[in-house]
Amino acid sequence: MSEKLVNHGPGNLAHWKPENLVGKTTIRELLFSNDYRKIALKGIFTAFIMLALGGFFALAFRAELTVPDVQLLGAKVYMTLMTLHGMVMVFGFLIPLVVSILYFMLPKVMGTERLLWSGAAQASYWTLIVAAVLLVIGRPDFTWTAYAPMSFRTGNPYLWMGHLAIILVAVSEFLAGAVLFRNAFSGGFGLSRTPLMGWAAGTIGLLFMVSVVPLGFAGFGLLNDYMQWTEVAWFDPSRGGSIQFFLYLFWSYGHPAVYLPFVPAIAVIYTIMPRFLGHKMWSYWSGVVAFILLGLGAIPIGPHHFQPVHTISGGYERFVQILTMLVFIPSVLHVFNWISTLFMAPIPASARRAVPFKFMVMSIAFIIYGGATAFLNAQIAPDSDFIHNTYWIPAHFHAMFVGFTAQMGIAGFYYLYPYFTGKMFNQKLGNWHFWLWQIGLFLKITGMGVAGYLYFPRWVYDYLAMPGWAEAQLFITIGGYMVGLGFLIFIFNVAYSARWGKAAPDDPWPLEMDDDAAAAAQPAE
Repeated sequence: MSEKLVNHGPGNLAHWKPENLVGKTTIRELLFSNDYRKIALKGIFTAFIMLALGGFFALAFRAELTVPDVQLLGAKVYMTLMTLHGMVMVFGFLIPLVVSILYFMLPKVMGTERLLWSGAAQASYWTLIVAAVLLVIGRPDFTWTAYAPMSFRTGNPYLWMGHLAIILVAVSEFLAGAVLFRNAFSGGFGLSRTPLMGWAAGTIGLLFMVSVVPLGFAGFGLLNDYMQWTEVAWFDPSRGGSIQFFLYLFWSYGHPAVYLPFVPAIAVIYTIMPRFLGHKMWSYWSGVVAFILLGLGAIPIGPHHFQPVHTISGGYERFVQILTMLVFIPSVLHVFNWISTLFMAPIPASARRAVPFKFMVMSIAFIIYGGATAFLNAQIAPDSDFIHNTYWIPAHFHAMFVGFTAQMGIAGFYYLYPYFTGKMFNQKLGNWHFWLWQIGLFLKITGMGVAGYLYFPRWVYDYLAMPGWAEAQLFITIGGYMVGLGFLIFIFNVAYSARWGKAAPDDPWPLEMDDDAAAAAQPAE
């Protein structure tokens, strides 16, 4: 089958030939080539290294939190690990993974076979690497939100490196956004026939470029206050700065940051779901409208992250709440589109066996799970009086970030594996990885929800033996270690199969139906 698309229209069935890209690529080419395939491959491998690093940090402080009292870590070490975990997982793993998958898929889905502005994609990657190195050396312990004034009054003498890393992350993500936006409509289809991955790339590219501007300013302000370059500080209240200014500046990026990996993950669903099912999406235009609404609604609702604070109140607070509720509409449009597509026809036997399809279906289940918990987060009274800064919040964003986004990144990687290596991964090991992640994530996220319901606070390294607290933390830890074990199996499978796996056929994901499904799919006479 041709390397070009079977059908260029909306909801197309993307397919191209497998190749041993890994085996044919030298280290020099991997690091410095502007070939979009090698930029994508480098970004994906780096993202998995970041996942291993961020996951190790999590397992370390999870061991501390398993039972009450101090076992292994003091407060400073715990906060450092927690901060590095959050920053590495969001900025080093989630966003680079799904963006790199888009780098690989976009030129093929759009039929261009090249990534426009690939030099900017290369610069984005290396800027992020420098930021990651500075972050690890600086060892900040001010949490991933970098709230002032705590973020320049704690830590070690190299804390300024963490502030500089924030600025570099902003630069890296701006460049990535420019690349995605430039390539979004490069196929020449016209707006009414552009694949949904193109609409996703346009939405997220624009959101990147707009949202990272306040992040860059926030990082510069933190660095300025820490180094005391000016007499009047930006954020330090002891020197005339404003904490309220920081809150509005940071969350103008911080909430859109939720969608920066979220939208590319959605794009992957719209590309591989038709491929596995053998038919187009249920609705093209609902997907387009949902992308546009997500882009428009992402930025102005940031203040709901600090709605219990006196800096947001009255009519404006209610306005933010209403806007937050409205963002449910595009999310539900996407989910309804996916579920309707799944029920349009019998699911082929080949899809039910495929590991990437299984991860995709469960990612949809987790976005529903996480979205249901988000309803309470948006309400002023429950958020302010009950769940804000409890474990209920990590339960929500772990469902969205890991249960949905990370699992869709993994689904995308499994789908692309034959095209990277020319080999098929081991199906049994893939299934072990799948089940360990589903059970582990469910235990972890549900345990966090229960802990939040019991008022367990965030950002604590020790706790009292209150009823239910230790049991919830134990389940969270068990779930976390199951996810870690699944990741080790995944890495072994990736490495082993690249060397000794079966050669991938020309079509690694052929459409196969069992007899009942095939009969049901036949049109009535």
